[in-house]
Amino acid sequence: MKPIFALSLPLLLVAPALTAVDARQAQRQVLRQPAPGAPTSRAATPLPATQAMFASYVRDGKLPGIVGAFGAGNLPPVFVQAGRIAMEPNAPAAGPDSLWRVYSMTKPITGMAAMLLIEEGKIGLDDPVSKYIPAFAKMRVLTSPDTSLDSVPATKPITIRNLLTHTAGLSYSIVAKGPLLKEYERLGLLPAAVNAAAEAQMRQVRPKTLAEFADRVATVPLIAEPGTKWSYSIGLDVMARVIEVASGMPFDRFLQTRFFTPLGMNSTFFAVPAAQAKRLVTNYAFVGDTLTPFDPAATSVYLQQPTFPYGGAGLVTSARDYDRFLSMLANGGTVDGVRVMKEDTVRLGMSNLLPAGVFFDSDGTKQGYGAGGFFNIVDQPGRLPKGSYGWSGAAGTLAWIDPVKHARATVMVNYFPADRYPLATDVGTALRKDAARLGL
Repeated sequence: MKPIFALSLPLLLVAPALTAVDARQAQRQVLRQPAPGAPTSRAATPLPATQAMFASYVRDGKLPGIVGAFGAGNLPPVFVQAGRIAMEPNAPAAGPDSLWRVYSMTKPITGMAAMLLIEEGKIGLDDPVSKYIPAFAKMRVLTSPDTSLDSVPATKPITIRNLLTHTAGLSYSIVAKGPLLKEYERLGLLPAAVNAAAEAQMRQVRPKTLAEFADRVATVPLIAEPGTKWSYSIGLDVMARVIEVASGMPFDRFLQTRFFTPLGMNSTFFAVPAAQAKRLVTNYAFVGDTLTPFDPAATSVYLQQPTFPYGGAGLVTSARDYDRFLSMLANGGTVDGVRVMKEDTVRLGMSNLLPAGVFFDSDGTKQGYGAGGFFNIVDQPGRLPKGSYGWSGAAGTLAWIDPVKHARATVMVNYFPADRYPLATDVGTALRKDAARLGL
């Protein structure tokens, strides 16, 4: 379930391809997009190279279906789609409203939910987490994280900033090793769903509530002093509990009230309602070179309520819905004239929030990290530009924003492992071709 990081996309995004043409023409192109669920032909999209690349992934049997949403400014997204929501030949076509497991792409949503409470003064970016979860008052730090649970008292508290940026000293069952991994598994610190078989085992040990989960996390020694190291972690899941405490409402209700309803994200769920189950895609895993159903849609674990709402990896959503979230961020907190967050809050959440001297290592390049997603502080050839923000998911989904150009992109697929193919690079190459076709 370790995500790939959507950092290998070329500098040239779809934004110039949309903003350089007359807005009215772009609107007409968008309006010609097919109805939800209908196949897309190359002629129907202003991004034919991207469409061809998507179609090649399906034709070559790399995946059953793929959907992208690409937008700029206040324009509606351009949807590009190919294939079906499952390998069966009679499965519905994949489209803007198909439902995908986005795993760690839940993290930016949780991060921005925390920013809302910072905006309202209900939490502070540098508040100690123990202010909201007293169990975190006295933490310990491992002396040899990979080989022993021996520990010493921490010299500084975990802060809200640390939870948002993976600098709390927490770990993850997908990255922990040795005794620490066994301790995470023993305590049931497994805040994610993968399939029905795994869920039956995980529920036996997983805490029953978000509050109990956070309290158990506080009993485990840290891998490093808070604020000294970037380490991928369950920090955004603990953040979900802070949001509950500070807002006075359940975490899932807070997201529904403050994000999903005002943004019109009507296809975003922690558990897919029975009436919407036919839109859920099947998740696959590679067994050798064979694409094998891992979480079939008809029996998916996402058709049942999770033990509690997972702030780090819990959501199912559509390309249309996730684009609504990205559009709000890219446009300074508004979408379709509805203000959800203040512009300064969005800007802060999509800035480098890492403690001084700490960096997110992007393939050997020191980059920043914002509220639940990367923030590029250095331009790299062939990569997303300085100022970009985004994240990816364990089943291959991708999302990013270039706030300078007000551009955004979402790519939906569902297969394990996420790095089976260079999807991010291939999408970026195709977008560059589409921009070149327009003379940009």
